[in-house]
Amino acid sequence: MDYNATTPLDPEVIRAVTEAMRDAWGNPSSPYPAGQKAKDIIGAARESLAKMVGGSTQDIVFTSGGTEANNLVIHSVVRHFHKSDASKGGTAKHPSPAEGAKPHIVTCTVEHDSIRLPLEHMVGEQVAEVTFVPVSKVSGQAEADDILAAIRPATCLVTVMLANNETGVVMPIPEISRRVRALNQERAASGLPAVLLHTDAAQALGKRRVDVEDLGVDFLTIVGHKFYGPRIGALYVRGLGEQTPLHPMLFGGGQERSFRPGTENTPMIAGLGKAAELVTENCEAYAAHMRDVRDYLEERLAAEFGEKKIHLNSQFPGAERLPNTCNFSFRGPQLQGRVVLAQCRMLLASVGAACHSDHGDRPSPVLLSCGIPFDVARNALRLSVGRSTTRAEVDLVVQDLKQAVGWLEGQARS
Repeated sequence: MDYNATTPLDPEVIRAVTEAMRDAWGNPSSPYPAGQKAKDIIGAARESLAKMVGGSTQDIVFTSGGTEANNLVIHSVVRHFHKSDASKGGTAKHPSPAEGAKPHIVTCTVEHDSIRLPLEHMVGEQVAEVTFVPVSKVSGQAEADDILAAIRPATCLVTVMLANNETGVVMPIPEISRRVRALNQERAASGLPAVLLHTDAAQALGKRRVDVEDLGVDFLTIVGHKFYGPRIGALYVRGLGEQTPLHPMLFGGGQERSFRPGTENTPMIAGLGKAAELVTENCEAYAAHMRDVRDYLEERLAAEFGEKKIHLNSQFPGAERLPNTCNFSFRGPQLQGRVVLAQCRMLLASVGAACHSDHGDRPSPVLLSCGIPFDVARNALRLSVGRSTTRAEVDLVVQDLKQAVGWLEGQARS
């Protein structure tokens, strides 16, 4: 029950990868048939990804994964800010209020490390300034009012995840984008740069409908291994290179229209395309099944342990949540999440983000940001169900947890 960390490859994805390894081994840049076959497979995968997110085929760039895609957006927008500032070169009669300022980025306090760490690095290198907007302790969301209030004349990017990987809370991206677009009209009249909007959709894809038109974003990060695809990714860029700038971090043979050069990984791209195709065809069914199993899990936890023993960390009034995510804590000083998991015989889960698994007994910063008390956050467990998780497995997990909790409480009394 750790499908937010990663997912297995769908059998159809394995088949697509295997066939491409066998039949499409040619270099996609080569003109002869073996190369053209690989090129065609890449083109079909690009089309499938675009369809999954409701965008245009030419606006998809393949990357090694979500971390690269997120870094590419951040570095690209900062570079574009500097280039735009330099190109004005004091020719304007009335200098822009942003002229000479460092590029400024707005994000929130519950972002993935692949957003937080590059931003902190830029601040440390004095390359950019960043505002980390706290999420609401009522909704668990980055509120649009707070995001807009953080925007300055030199702001060039707002980056807010679509859904949080620990709580499952879905952020109000459509509202934020509407407000940013309206603000951009005012900024244009004042000679200020447009604020671009990025969302990391890693956790949302495959669990809810994702449409770039509804979201109104300029950039959207796609991560294959979160929706039963391979461990590569892609980046959606609205009007790539024309409407929305993208500056490469790598330079090489010109692949991906030079936005992300390097000989394409045809088999993994084929698998990513197949995974996207499956999401487009079955997303509603996937979500309905996961919601049913997740809700049953929470019902069984409440029934077995009682509501006084369980604190549900991911239920915020009025906030939408991913259909598969349950974050909860057992109450009790001896029931820290890691300790409980260590006593479980069958349950495979985590206490938060998998990439924080070496953080010892420190509570999740995400839960603390959401207003979860320290002692409760320290005891957190994140259970995330998948497409094949059953109610029978939930029953086994609850019994496993009951045994673990009973043993730990017995040890504390003895």
